[in-house]
Amino acid sequence: MSLYRFLLRSLRRSSTSPSHSRALTVGPLNHHFQEPISPSSQSSSPISLLHARSFSFSSAEEAAAERRRRKRRLRIEPPLHALRRDNYPPPQRDPNAPRLPDSTSALVGPRLNLHNRVQSLIRAGDLDAASAVARHSVFSNTRPTVFTCNAIIAAMYRAKRYSDAIALFQFFFNQSNIVPNVVSYNNLINAHCDEGRVDVGLEIYRHIIANAPFSPSAVTYRHLTKGLIDSGKIGEAVDLLREMLNKGHGADSLVFNNLISGFLNLENLEKANELFDELKERCLVYDGVVNATFMDWFFNRGKEKEAMESYKSLLDRQFKMIPATCNVLLEVLLRHGKKTEAWTLFDQMLDNHTPPNFQAVNSDTFNIMVNECFKLGKFSEAVETFRKVGTQPKSRPFAMDVAGYNNIIARFCEQGMMTDAETFFAELCSKSLSPDVPTHRTLIESYLKIGQIDDVLRVFNRMVDVGLRVVASFGNTVFGELIKNGKAIDCAQILTKMGERDPKPDPTCYDVVIRGLCNEGALDASRELLDQIMRYGIGLTPTLQEFVKEAFVKAGRHEEIERLLNMNRWGHVPYRPPSGPSRISHSQVPPQMEPAQGPPKMAEPNWRPSINPQARGSYAPSSPQMSGPSYFQSGSAQMTGPNYFQSGSAQMTRPRQPSSDPSPMEEQHHSEQPPQMAGQGVA
Repeated sequence: MSLYRFLLRSLRRSSTSPSHSRALTVGPLNHHFQEPISPSSQSSSPISLLHARSFSFSSAEEAAAERRRRKRRLRIEPPLHALRRDNYPPPQRDPNAPRLPDSTSALVGPRLNLHNRVQSLIRAGDLDAASAVARHSVFSNTRPTVFTCNAIIAAMYRAKRYSDAIALFQFFFNQSNIVPNVVSYNNLINAHCDEGRVDVGLEIYRHIIANAPFSPSAVTYRHLTKGLIDSGKIGEAVDLLREMLNKGHGADSLVFNNLISGFLNLENLEKANELFDELKERCLVYDGVVNATFMDWFFNRGKEKEAMESYKSLLDRQFKMIPATCNVLLEVLLRHGKKTEAWTLFDQMLDNHTPPNFQAVNSDTFNIMVNECFKLGKFSEAVETFRKVGTQPKSRPFAMDVAGYNNIIARFCEQGMMTDAETFFAELCSKSLSPDVPTHRTLIESYLKIGQIDDVLRVFNRMVDVGLRVVASFGNTVFGELIKNGKAIDCAQILTKMGERDPKPDPTCYDVVIRGLCNEGALDASRELLDQIMRYGIGLTPTLQEFVKEAFVKAGRHEEIERLLNMNRWGHVPYRPPSGPSRISHSQVPPQMEPAQGPPKMAEPNWRPSINPQARGSYAPSSPQMSGPSYFQSGSAQMTGPNYFQSGSAQMTRPRQPSSDPSPMEEQHHSEQPPQMAGQGVA
């Protein structure tokens, strides 16, 4: 007992000091020794064997307050090592090391704004304007990332503009010195394979292995095997599969599916089963698309029993299948009349949809089943399917996106049920989602078909008010129909709102509306649009200029239109050189300063000149926005920024003001101009 008392006295604080007046409780010892402690022993001054900890706290709240105080002090007075700046220069990069493509951290600030702008134009369907913005930014201070380049190249591929996709790859990555990533090469390989140039795709694949700082991906092998099979080279596709496996890549289900589909089309079921067995040996979980391929082949040959056995064998494995796989199975079942099994699978997908843990359905899933209901004429059932939810306790309703709303709105418009389409359109607008260009375009085209011009004008006005891009071809069609129905003034108001945003409307839109205004005698409104053309630097075609002059001369307003057309977009009369002999002849102009003869052409569409001479050709996009020589236009109302590189034809540039002597800044600017900009532009 004396030992207990001695230890307890050593742990006590001294009663003479206020900071040491607190007594410590020794719980475990009191539990075993319940004898009372005499007051004399408590008041005695013990010989302390353990030093008192002056930084202890009486409560958790006091400790938390001290921690907060220390954090505040560190924020105000950071430690010295945080303020220390190393005076050592950063290590120099090895010039022989391969350059790496951009990472996602590069997609910030102005480069992210550029990427979003290009993506918005792509979603609006204006690929020519998106391509122009991306190409011009190469010559600005905000160069595009590899992700922006890949976005416009992939959009060109999806639009089946393969030559444009190949030419853009050549421009961005071979001419403009942007480093491509594996997605860039996959887009290029895909474009060449769809064009029937699978040999060029294989050369690009060899180039990746030899020179790129990364390896080909599974998507690379998917594109190449599909291209080889479509070209009748299934043996080379099998060799490529073996090469993929020997290089250490995992067994990709879609690569195996390409080969299995190729052998099934050749009626070689034995080889297809052999590859399927190999896939099951290599992968414990494989993609159910392979079973869908077997099912479709069996159904097409009248072997319904074998098809359903393949489907049941897949369900017996109880894989958690992603929506892309289940959607393929739904399409196969519906295509071959197995509607009961399709609806059962759809209900299972809804029950398994437990976000954020697992996403079992997407908007394509609902689109497949809704379209099936419309095909059978069951419109009320289509609405129920659109809003259907799983029955399991953990299942959650699917948050429908814009693509799902666009599909059901389009189906109602096809049936002429505009009231129901407007109901879903209003529901879409009431959510956090925003209707996009296809939504408005579907409604406008449907209203034009049934002749409801007021509704066309209402939806078209809303489309412009929310800032959506109006493609020239679509806009001209709508403007033409509205003008035919006496809505020329309304068209002028819509076009004025379109001109207040960048990029500016296409010159053909102004052409259609101005002609309609002049034909109706609304010369004041047409004069305002002409003033916008001159002010924005959009460009006035000679045919429209002659038409407008004729209309104003007939109205006795010849001087007014001449004064307007002779003013440039800055509001100044263009400079006219004084009469008399010129001070310098054309022969005295140095060759470097001679103007380029005709619009320059872009590089050939091959990914590199030595691959396929047969695939050469000039890059000539269909839109006038992408053709013609290129100029620097500083201070343009259309493209802001002093270094924005803008292309246009000679009709679309403002008159050049001659200057006596260039300023030093101008001399420096011209001396630092890239070589490809001195004598040629980028189409």
